[in-house]
Amino acid sequence: MLKYIVKRLILMIPVLLLMTLVVFSIFYFAPGDPVSRIAGPNVTEEVYKSIQKKYGLDQPFVVQYLRFLKSVAEGDLGISILQDRPVLEMIKERLPVTLQIGLLGFAITFAIAIPAGVAAAVKKNTAVDYLCMTGSLLGIAVPTFWLGMLLLYVFAYKLRWFPISGDGSFKQLVLPGFAIGLTNAAITARMVRSSMLEVLKQDYVRTARSKGLLEKTVVYRHALKNALIPVITLMGLRLGWILGGSVALEIIFSIPGIGRLMVDAILSRDFPVVQGSMLVLTSSIILANILADILYAIVDPRIRYG
Repeated sequence: MLKYIVKRLILMIPVLLLMTLVVFSIFYFAPGDPVSRIAGPNVTEEVYKSIQKKYGLDQPFVVQYLRFLKSVAEGDLGISILQDRPVLEMIKERLPVTLQIGLLGFAITFAIAIPAGVAAAVKKNTAVDYLCMTGSLLGIAVPTFWLGMLLLYVFAYKLRWFPISGDGSFKQLVLPGFAIGLTNAAITARMVRSSMLEVLKQDYVRTARSKGLLEKTVVYRHALKNALIPVITLMGLRLGWILGGSVALEIIFSIPGIGRLMVDAILSRDFPVVQGSMLVLTSSIILANILADILYAIVDPRIRYG
């Protein structure tokens, strides 16, 4: 397993290099000039060139890109053009908020999806099944940002149970966490149901029942453990999406997370911040998939990686 993890971490390098090249190219060749936003429209040519030189924007594309890669290898993500602060410092300030929202949404997803999916599979073609799957279908159809605005209107504006905008407390994370968790639970619950239906047909489940074991023991101890393997695949992919997909919610709820930081940087063409944020989010997606592979072996000891 250790050998496999090291191999996967090494394979991250070309993926991250490709991502940085694409993002760097987009901002380099896109219209607009970040120097003009710093200096203003009436800046003299001398001042303009001095600002360009300060941030290395007067260098050719290849030189700028290689310099960026060298800085990343040294643990430096560059300096924000607009705020004149280290990008890594800015990300460290914002990343914990995004992680808290994402992990809360992830926990809510599991808390809802697994019981709902199992109940729908065990009670196949009953009112419980139809209710769970109808709710799942509605959850898939509703966009996350729309659900976030609905929760904000009802529970923050009307009922005043939660703050309307980010206030630095845990309460500010609850509504965006539920918005992420509910939409992801809808997809995951259908996957759990489908996987459970397949597992419940297996011979070892019938054998467990013939031994007189309680139905709860058969379902949750024997069937669910094997049914979770394809679900882990989905959740590994969704975990990365959750961390990166809270951008719209951070804007709606005025939460200072990494998604909000990246959007503000894109609008102001502060490409060192965008590049650093994308690097962090891409790494989180890859690490989430590696974590899913590790969970495979924990759930099913028969799975081994060479």
